[in-house]
Amino acid sequence: MKRCMPHLLGVFRSGFGLLVLVVLACGCKPGASSNTLRVFAASSLLEAFTDLQTAFQSKHPTTKIELSFAGSQVLRLQLEQGARADIFASANPSHMKVLHQSGRVTTPQTFAYNELVLIVPRKNPASLRTFQDLPKAKKLVVGTQHVPIGSYTLKVLKQASHVYGATFQAKVMRHIVSYESNVRLVRAKVALGEADAAIVYLTDARSSSKVKTIPIPSSINAKVRYPVAVVKAAQNKKLALQWVQFLLSTTGKRILKRHGFVVP
Repeated sequence: MKRCMPHLLGVFRSGFGLLVLVVLACGCKPGASSNTLRVFAASSLLEAFTDLQTAFQSKHPTTKIELSFAGSQVLRLQLEQGARADIFASANPSHMKVLHQSGRVTTPQTFAYNELVLIVPRKNPASLRTFQDLPKAKKLVVGTQHVPIGSYTLKVLKQASHVYGATFQAKVMRHIVSYESNVRLVRAKVALGEADAAIVYLTDARSSSKVKTIPIPSSINAKVRYPVAVVKAAQNKKLALQWVQFLLSTTGKRILKRHGFVVP
């Protein structure tokens, strides 16, 4: 049997942000939709879902899997505009809720949790030691308020103002030099030394050797929940259901945990 090989078809940047399309080519017949599974997933799921893809493929060797990664808001918009997908996995329940209420996806199921951390470049030019030091950073990068990491960041900063003083959020936000459309772009700015600090998901911090992690106190941190659902217009609902079942299985949970996610 021919061994399946992953191929990165491209990285596309539009007005909405970064879209990465990964296709697993399996020698399937062109145009054969009966064995093709199209998965839309939040950017922060890239490594985990790529590993899940490999594990799922071992159980379904004739299946062609297409993984598309972008900010949850970008994927939601694409689905609303008729993009073809079988599965949607979001980093923010609000985007999933809108799609469910409009009848575009089935009832969502939570498959993983994440948390936020502060990251700094390896050399840590602002000499940050704790989250409370964040106002000392001269260059900060955050996600836009329309993307999950951006809304979670604002939530943390607001909660931090109740602990570190009413002006904490204002002091931090006056040093923002860039707003990015997904968490990978936020992390990249710090990794390249273009920012002194940023708030990202723990899993994204763990997957980069170019940043150092500073914990955010649990009293002000945000609990990130990842829901998954089958797209009602899916061309392959049987495979889509099998993917969800696999995601929630012991094997699926083990892979997610290996990448730093907390599983239900």
